[in-house]
Amino acid sequence: MCRECTSGVHTCFVCKKNGTDVKRCIVPLCGKFYHDDCVRKYPPTVFDNKRFRCPLHICVSCHATNPSNPRPTKGRMMRCVRCPVAYHGGETCIAAGSVILTANSIICTSHFSPKKGCRHHAHVNVSWCFVCSRGGSLLCCESCPAAFHPECLNIDTPEGSWYCNDCKAGKKPHYKDIIWVKLGSYRWWPAEICHPRNVPTNIQNMKHQIGEFPVHFFGSNDYFWTHQARVFPYMEGDKGSKDNKIKSLSKAFRKALEEAAERFQDLKAQRETREAQENERNGRKPPPYKHIRVNKLFGKAQIYTADISEISRCNCKPTGDHPCGLDSECLNRMLMYECHPAVCPAGGRCQNQCFSKRQYPESQVVKTAGKGWGLISKTDIKKGTFVNEYVGEVIDEDECRARIRFAQEQNIANFYMLTIDKDRIIDAGPKGNYCRFMNHSCQPNCETQKWTVNGDTRVGLFSLCDIPAGTELTFNYNLDCLGNEKTICKCGAPNCSGFLGVRPKSASNGSDDKGKRRKKKIRKRKSKNEGKKAHEDECFRCRDGGELVLCDRKVCSKAYHLSCLSLTKRPFGKWECPWHHCDVCGKPSVIFCQFCPNSFCKDHEEGTMFKSTLDGEACCCEHDHCNMAEPLERCKNLEIYPSLNETAKLESKNPKTSNRMPVIKAQ
Repeated sequence: MCRECTSGVHTCFVCKKNGTDVKRCIVPLCGKFYHDDCVRKYPPTVFDNKRFRCPLHICVSCHATNPSNPRPTKGRMMRCVRCPVAYHGGETCIAAGSVILTANSIICTSHFSPKKGCRHHAHVNVSWCFVCSRGGSLLCCESCPAAFHPECLNIDTPEGSWYCNDCKAGKKPHYKDIIWVKLGSYRWWPAEICHPRNVPTNIQNMKHQIGEFPVHFFGSNDYFWTHQARVFPYMEGDKGSKDNKIKSLSKAFRKALEEAAERFQDLKAQRETREAQENERNGRKPPPYKHIRVNKLFGKAQIYTADISEISRCNCKPTGDHPCGLDSECLNRMLMYECHPAVCPAGGRCQNQCFSKRQYPESQVVKTAGKGWGLISKTDIKKGTFVNEYVGEVIDEDECRARIRFAQEQNIANFYMLTIDKDRIIDAGPKGNYCRFMNHSCQPNCETQKWTVNGDTRVGLFSLCDIPAGTELTFNYNLDCLGNEKTICKCGAPNCSGFLGVRPKSASNGSDDKGKRRKKKIRKRKSKNEGKKAHEDECFRCRDGGELVLCDRKVCSKAYHLSCLSLTKRPFGKWECPWHHCDVCGKPSVIFCQFCPNSFCKDHEEGTMFKSTLDGEACCCEHDHCNMAEPLERCKNLEIYPSLNETAKLESKNPKTSNRMPVIKAQ
């Protein structure tokens, strides 16, 4: 054993300082130790609770391009011997300028050290913003020539060193990249990064350092060694500057632009062909995930286990043909409780233990037409049969929001989350079983049911009808649509709604006899504005805009800030605003203030509402305009306030009127 393993004091691979607070990478053959703060500086690090997988097992280039792609962790890696950076072998992923030591070891370009007095080693930034292409006061990256206006990035000017997003993600120049190069006092010139073995011998023999790579300038046959701080990527359609003072240089520059554009298109076509071939290979099998058979805890979420004395006992007879079976009158089955073998009278013969025994009909993951991967049944399934359990990582709401936020930042479109209760969610994305491949359908053949198994809630999928072998298994996702964007539904059902989260169209019942035709009800055509509820775009309490919580009552259009409701989280399920409940006792209100959410029931309405002298509307004592408002019961004309349903009808007839509830005077 080495001295570090004997003493138990290991050295951090990043900062090279030893201590007892370092943690080891979870990959068995890795053996690298890190401080928590040190390893978090590298984006490819994968955290699993308090453990982590270090960046030496993930290709930095592939991860920076597409973090959701499983490719970064596959294949042979070339690892830096000085820091936790790794690339796939070959010219495609490895950063230009890396020094190859062996087949698996390199020194990466992060260890470039500029020489004092060497002009072409100095860092240089562009004089225009990469977003708006204008000059001015710019925020310059310390690693590459990129520059931005802080307002173009919607950030404040930071103090100290600053790095652009590409450099933070670990993006580096690669061989065969078309770039712009700054050399001496010359303008930015288009060039191609070449591999050292593909350049002339005299160029190979030029003195260069770790991190430098040779470039071939378009429009000439010139080569030079440069580094990341003096190059930035060429984009399709780039024209360079418009300085035409020197005619000969302008002519050479135009030639260079033409050659760069032509070479860029050739490399783009090669890259697209290579990606198409890779996608074809990857399309032969589903994306990787960890297959599990039961739910796994993650973070602060909990799985509950009941004491055996608390488990309910059914009254099924153990001598029956199918005790606690699908056609039995088992009390536990009716209440969606699974029997426990130590409590059930039938013991081991009990047929209501499908979750515990994992009694699933055989199924297979297949590629479907236009819907990605799906799940089909390999055997006939009867109606009401337990098809499978939806399992994955059990997470809490905070972790769920963090994962959704990360997915949105990384443009990940596929989600596998299913709610157990208000505090727990199943995420079958990283870990799960075959249920994660079941597609949505507006006319599904399966449904989700929440069963109590040994004191804990578990989600199972049960067949809604007889399903023949070879049929795709589907269920309705019942998504909640947030925002204006909708996901197109591709289920192809006759009653398809067209979008996920939208209720399916009502289908006609084909089982009705021809002789029993129902009379068609003549329905009145609704106008465009009738029946539609448009919520207000400002808070009903503070009258400011922003992120609002909407009332779910059918005819109410009120909206509120969470802070105005003294809430920190959005309410779950169907929620009614405080305008519909008495401020004193909480009973349904009969009289409403038109300027704030104050309202009162029959028992507490006396002396609480006044008639505003400004517009005649009802108001509470908080809005006593000029101290001249009159109590409603003392008004000469009797004031009648319509119900919310009547108000909705009035507003639908006259949509141009205000959203506030009008006062109708009795004649």
